[in-house]
Amino acid sequence: QIQLEESGGGSVQAGGSLRLSCAASGRIYSSAVVAWFRQPPGKEREFVALARWRGGSGYGSELYADSVKGRFTISRDGATNTVTLQMDSLKIEDTAVYYCARGSQYSTDHLAYLNWGQGTHVTVAS
Repeated sequence: QIQLEESGGGSVQAGGSLRLSCAASGRIYSSAVVAWFRQPPGKEREFVALARWRGGSGYGSELYADSVKGRFTISRDGATNTVTLQMDSLKIEDTAVYYCARGSQYSTDHLAYLNWGQGTHVTVAS
C-alpha cells in the first residue's frame, strides 16, 4: 500500500555531495523503520543507514554503516512523507544504485524491509 520513489541521484566528483530524497505515498506509521541501502555494480545490496520514522535523534534512532558514518546523514519529514539521505565527502566506492525502503523492524538486513523504491543511480568519479 505504500510506494516509495527515490530522486536526486547523479554524477559527482570525489569529495563532493549529493542529496537523495525518497517520497512516500501512503501512510507511514510511527513504529515503522525507514532505511537506505545501496548496490554497487556487480555486488550485493548493502546497508547504508536507517532511522525510526518518528524516533528522536541519538541512541536507538539513527544507525549508519561504518563505511558512511560521519559522511552521510539520514533524515525524515513527516509533513511531506519524505526520507532524505545527505551524502558528503563522497568516495569512488560510494558508486551504486541507492534504494530507500520501509519496514517494521530495526534491522540492517535488507530482507527485513518489505517496501522498496526503484532506486536512483549515484556515480562518484575521481
